[in-house]
Amino acid sequence: MKEIKVLDKGFVRLVETMGGDEGVVQAARVSYAGTSKGDEKDKKLIAYLLKHQHLTPFEHALFKFHVKCPIFVARQWFRHRFAAYNEISFRYTQTAEDFYFPEAWRAQDFKNKQGSVRSEELDHAALSKEFKAAVAQSFKVYEAMIKAGVAREMARMVLPVNLYTEFYWTVNARSLMNFLSLRADGHAQAEIQRFAEALSAHFAACAPWTYEAFLANVWKGSNARLDAQKEKACAPLSS
Repeated sequence: MKEIKVLDKGFVRLVETMGGDEGVVQAARVSYAGTSKGDEKDKKLIAYLLKHQHLTPFEHALFKFHVKCPIFVARQWFRHRFAAYNEISFRYTQTAEDFYFPEAWRAQDFKNKQGSVRSEELDHAALSKEFKAAVAQSFKVYEAMIKAGVAREMARMVLPVNLYTEFYWTVNARSLMNFLSLRADGHAQAEIQRFAEALSAHFAACAPWTYEAFLANVWKGSNARLDAQKEKACAPLSS
């Protein structure tokens, strides 16, 4: 599993990893000059560490991702500061006409002031038509400014935040679990939830013991995909 498509044009691509479950175990056991004690005991150690919040060993498992997402998603993403970021710059490059267009519109949730809810009352077709026209006009002005000689760093000001951006994100397992706890949860914006789900799939593939322990001991949110995985991970073994 290398690249997972997200939204209409986005993706989360796994570039490389370091450490994984083995790296966590090695970092934990070095405290008393120990080494691996076999799969069963190592897996139990990882679960113990997360259950009792001994988190520094998880900083020794690293993941490097290449992400393509709308700018408004990236701005939420970049609030997670315990990671390394490098983003494409529209000062140095001229952007293509590459925008996110939602399949449906959500209404304001008045119970959760920062959230949204599905609505059958909205005229989705009319809203999409008007939105796409506004985006097309903004890009037309952008191109006209570039053609007129305006610097890229200024012409970009007319572009809306549904423009796609790309960045590299290097993060350790501890920070990744914090990201998933917040951004995969149902209270997060729907678009960033989809990216968090893609990250969780990469996490599960690269560090399955840590991911399983995360679901069992850390994940307290609400997300259909992760909740189903947690239920499976915590199910008692049949005799």
